Amino acid sequence: MSRLTPHIQFHSKTWTAALLCLSTVSLAVAASASGPDSQATQPAGMSHMSGHMYMTSLRPAKPGDQQKADAIAAAAKQAMAPYQDYRKALADGYVIFLPNVPQHQYHFTKAEYGLEARSHFDPLKPTSLLYTKTSDGGYKLVGAMYTDRVDAPEDEINDRIAQWHQHINFCKAPEGQKAAYFGPDAKFGLLGTITTKEACEAAGGEFHPHIFGWMVHVYPYESDQKKVWAIDDDDQGHDNMDHSAMPGMKMN
Repeated sequence: MSRLTPHIQFHSKTWTAALLCLSTVSLAVAASASGPDSQATQPAGMSHMSGHMYMTSLRPAKPGDQQKADAIAAAAKQAMAPYQDYRKALADGYVIFLPNVPQHQYHFTKAEYGLEARSHFDPLKPTSLLYTKTSDGGYKLVGAMYTDRVDAPEDEINDRIAQWHQHINFCKAPEGQKAAYFGPDAKFGLLGTITTKEACEAAGGEFHPHIFGWMVHVYPYESDQKKVWAIDDDDQGHDNMDHSAMPGMKMN
């Protein structure tokens, strides 16, 4: 997977298509180790996203890794502490992405932190706070998301925490074919069978090697380490976020 593709601007409809695809994805399991292949590295149970998910490679555990992970989870919990009431997050500049679209998990994103994440990692400044909807119409805080630029070296980000991931090989559907983003016979988007530029162009679509940048979720209230660093949003949904609200994340 090339990290050298030039940065280009995108029509807002491309973002809408990508984000609506992401909001429908229900991942079956938490991250598990697998090595890189020619297209992508993906956890088991993600065959429905084959060719569209790239995971950093797991390296052998080193002394101090668990302590480092624990320290970051503790920092995430500290960063989340003031925002149990979602209204405080809104007051402090976090913005809900697609608040009127039903989602299993809502990203409250702070553009300032997303921009800063491009140049340095601060566990006290997660790009997004992750909330689930409550029966009374409010939101319950469940986790946080950290981000980095799409071309950050894997060794650099893996030395911080866990396995990071990207969404790749997105084919934007031509006008009139948006229904083909969804369902068991999906052709376009992150659920689609198209995973190459050639196949995308042949189908009349618009190909993007990456959407968003590197990302990692942390759920510090969980006791099971797999769930603390899960990428499956507690088996509910995945990565509903707005690039325009996160200038620190490059799409190319």
